[in-house]
Amino acid sequence: MRILLVEDDEVLSDGIRAGLSLHGIAAETVGTCEDARAALRANSFSAVVLDLMLPDGSGLSVLKELRGRGDRTPVLLLTARDAVGDRIAGLDTGADDYLGKPFDLEEVAARLRAIIRRAQGRSAPLLAWRGLRLDPARRSLENEGRAIALSRREFAILEALMERPGTILSKDRLQDRLYGWQEEVESNAVEVHVHNLRAKIGRDAIETVRGAGYRLGGEGP
Repeated sequence: MRILLVEDDEVLSDGIRAGLSLHGIAAETVGTCEDARAALRANSFSAVVLDLMLPDGSGLSVLKELRGRGDRTPVLLLTARDAVGDRIAGLDTGADDYLGKPFDLEEVAARLRAIIRRAQGRSAPLLAWRGLRLDPARRSLENEGRAIALSRREFAILEALMERPGTILSKDRLQDRLYGWQEEVESNAVEVHVHNLRAKIGRDAIETVRGAGYRLGGEGP
């Protein structure tokens, strides 16, 4: 999954980004309200991690604008302002969760997975389709109980497809799961990873919809 991290402390931002990457979460980082607004207008993210105290204003103003235009992207507030009144203000403005500094990166990752599940209308931590069982927390996949090793990017594509079984996801949308917005995109990366996934989970598991994208093939349980 790809998130937006809004944090002006570069050392902390780099640490969070590196830590989340170990959990399969790619974080795009900005350090101001203005850059956060621009990123949110131009890109789609699975979630936002938002600091409140930013150089050019309060993160709550970004959150208020996001909700004001009907954007339901899950938001986790991550800030040193951890008084009860601050938490109430953040949640009442539209945040999905609130975590004070200092924090544990494993908890940040777990809270992100939880608010993203809720946004998708899921409660179960595992993604299931036919005999496949994918665990985002453990970064593991089983097929009929048999463990299957996936690369980071194979996992990202399969996770995106299993989050929305039956839904066609375009190549561009899948590329968003593989690359950061400042990374160079390999022209045939999605095709290569889909080919590798088919070899591991079955040729008919992922269907190519000509001119539109990819989806899980057939009907799942």
